Amino acid sequence: MRFIPTRFHGILDYIVGPLLIISPWIFDFSDVSWATWTMVIAGVIILIQTILTDFEVGLVHKIPMKTHLMMDFGLGVILALSPWMFNFDDRVYMPHLIAGIFAIIASLTTHRTPSRSYTTSHATHRHTDV
Repeated sequence: MRFIPTRFHGILDYIVGPLLIISPWIFDFSDVSWATWTMVIAGVIILIQTILTDFEVGLVHKIPMKTHLMMDFGLGVILALSPWMFNFDDRVYMPHLIAGIFAIIASLTTHRTPSRSYTTSHATHRHTDV
């Protein structure tokens, strides 16, 4: 069941991306190299992807929303499994697991298309630019 509006999802991305980037220092695991870089890279990917997505809060409008959600799902799986994939689970795993599960749930519960008002105004805007 998809009940999260794309606009809300995008706003969350702009919050979660920076939060993931700073999480190694907030949750005190910055001394674990793989754990730190996994979170930082995931946060950067989320921000770049959000900026490039064709939805209400995207800035460049190149990535379709369906692609954004598939990438969120894949990133969530990798993030959730990363402590065991990169062998740092003995030092830290909960932030990665929680962030990964959050990304998976968000990808499965967000609408696949932006709101009708966005789609209509964006299509009209594109048509007048040509």
